[in-house]
Amino acid sequence: MSAAPHRARATFWLLQAPDSLVVQSHREPDGTGLGYFAPDGTPHVDKQPIAAFADQAFAREAREVESETFVAHIRYATTGGLAANNTHPFEQHGRLLAHNGVIEDLPKLEAQLGSYRDLVHGDTDSERFFALVTKHTDEHGGDVTAGLTSAASWVAQELRLLALNVVLATSDELWALRYPDTHELHVLERPPGAPLEHIGSAGTVRVHSADLADKPAVVIATEPMDADPHWRALASGELLHVDPSLKVHSTIAIEHPPRHPLTLADLGPQAAAAQSAAPS
Repeated sequence: MSAAPHRARATFWLLQAPDSLVVQSHREPDGTGLGYFAPDGTPHVDKQPIAAFADQAFAREAREVESETFVAHIRYATTGGLAANNTHPFEQHGRLLAHNGVIEDLPKLEAQLGSYRDLVHGDTDSERFFALVTKHTDEHGGDVTAGLTSAASWVAQELRLLALNVVLATSDELWALRYPDTHELHVLERPPGAPLEHIGSAGTVRVHSADLADKPAVVIATEPMDADPHWRALASGELLHVDPSLKVHSTIAIEHPPRHPLTLADLGPQAAAAQSAAPS
């Protein structure tokens, strides 16, 4: 989520929405992570290899933390065991990234990293892809849009790939890439003055998050999290960029299908179960 240039809480989306991350964590219980930024831009990542519904620290921080941008993630493990260093989001060079999907041929990916291999501390394909994005971003003079596009295009051409759905954030910017159309990725652009609410089972209306009700925000999620009719699915290959003034820019960054596509039948039992649980 981005509320830039304002600082806000993401409590509604993390805890209170009809399909909040806590609700989703009953289906994806292998890890919980919340990434955000201090007022001076310093990134903070708090994560545990346990389900969000069982993580008291996640619930506390979801109510208290303020940031211009957030990256929150719940994990159903595919590559890498249940450990904090395999739990999303990851932090590199002041940026945060979370990934949904499967990338194979990791030795070939690692060979591309060179010294950027030192940024990888866990076992996941996601963190290795992040290091590739960081490398390509540096090669493009710090242009994250160019770096993410370049890294994803290389993976699409060179590696076996099921999905590369990515959310990446700095302290005041947000990017989202859906590639290909294996799993969904959605965006909601909320204007100020639209209260966050939903109708409970008893027919009563619950209104939440006064700080977001009077501020605009852009939310990226794997599935619509409430009944707002303005949720939109990103197209295959679409790269969304939310700039520091909350303007949304969209382009088709990758037009061709993966050169070496994977299907669920190509995956091991654990990875296939995890990817089957993802919205598609």
